[in-house]
Amino acid sequence: MPENATLLFILFNLFIIAMLALDLGVFHKREHAVSMKEAATWYVVWVTLSLLFNVFVYFMYEHRWWGAGSLGPVELSGNEAALQFFTGYLIEVALSADNIFVFVVILSYFGVPAQYQHKVLFWGVLGALIMRFTFIGAGTILIARFEWILYIFGGILIVSGWKMLFQRETEVHPEKNIFIRLARKFFPVLAGYETSKFIVRRHGKLHITSMLLVLIAVETTDVVFAVDSIPAVFAVTRDPFIIYTSNVFAILGLRSLYFVLARLMNSFFYLRYGLSVVLIFIGVKMLITDFYHIPIGISLAVIGGILAISVGGSLYRSRRLNMGPVPDKE
Repeated sequence: MPENATLLFILFNLFIIAMLALDLGVFHKREHAVSMKEAATWYVVWVTLSLLFNVFVYFMYEHRWWGAGSLGPVELSGNEAALQFFTGYLIEVALSADNIFVFVVILSYFGVPAQYQHKVLFWGVLGALIMRFTFIGAGTILIARFEWILYIFGGILIVSGWKMLFQRETEVHPEKNIFIRLARKFFPVLAGYETSKFIVRRHGKLHITSMLLVLIAVETTDVVFAVDSIPAVFAVTRDPFIIYTSNVFAILGLRSLYFVLARLMNSFFYLRYGLSVVLIFIGVKMLITDFYHIPIGISLAVIGGILAISVGGSLYRSRRLNMGPVPDKE
């Protein structure tokens, strides 16, 4: 990896920090319930930024700005880098839909008021970015030293996809979360939601709030999802910068996607099946990589096709159910 490659990560992280500061410090400075329209607008903003960055990736790798193009084991052209970024982004966005199922359960379980949900998800996403950076860095180092780990990643994805295929419902049990139990054991908990702060002082003593317990639940469940999502993107590219940036953009849009889809999750009946097939496909792709290389264009077409069919089928089924039975003609 070229020495000036560090500059790539520094510049990108500065951009992300600036966007997050703008989000929390300006647009969401006042706590309020996020409307469907507001969430949809923000999601369009994040998708647009992701696509613009995808174009930037093309030029950056095509012209080798800041050492781009030689960060992974294979040098990438602009076309290859752009395709890999978009495919990785699509995979991460698709898998993040499963996160939303869990977020709905967690926020409902704790009864988080609508005006505080954005703050929990904001800090949850920030923690997820730090964890993803750590996991991706560790994964890159391990694969560079022990390439056979790719087979383990492939096996993990196939098992995860198979389990998802036959799992009827998403089960979350925050009361069994060991980190929440430890927090309750060592710190007094301020029940209710009289404040959106995570830690408060009462009568000279520090208390943790229900908001912090929710945040712990969100962060710990994200670790579980990272076990699927990060190995999946390693099947698309071995370039650490593309892996990291595609993950980041997908996660940044996750908060807005939550508020858009939270009320509609029951309509996506076939999405879970589509995601399971995608995970199995990616796992198989990793296992056969030494015998047959599936081009990135074909991978993108297969993944996009599976997701399109599952979403389209879900919307068609939901529409038929909402229409109800067709009355008999006399």
